[in-house]
Amino acid sequence: MAQYLMSVLNESAVATDEEQAAIDVFNEQLQADGHWVFAVGLASPGTATVVDGRDGEPVFTDGPYLESKEHIIGFWIIEAPHLDVALRLAAAGSKSCNRRVELRPILGE
Repeated sequence: MAQYLMSVLNESAVATDEEQAAIDVFNEQLQADGHWVFAVGLASPGTATVVDGRDGEPVFTDGPYLESKEHIIGFWIIEAPHLDVALRLAAAGSKSCNRRVELRPILGE
């Protein structure tokens, strides 16, 4: 099975109690159906540090890599036998968290 990254996009990092309950149900269904690999929520972009260690001493910069109204607030790693199944799961994930989801294949899988 191929693996996919489903990134959750939004302006606000905090899910409502109702949204969190729907996400929990979705997560349980992913696990029951054998699509679950991993999922996590992320702290706000203001807590990010960009690290550039390409040339000599590393440079650390506070804040997100890109300034944007919308950012990734969490993600799922899922397994699916083909893209059509992954798209169906992404649509269900989007509905459960009430946010847009970006679906991308993971290379090497």
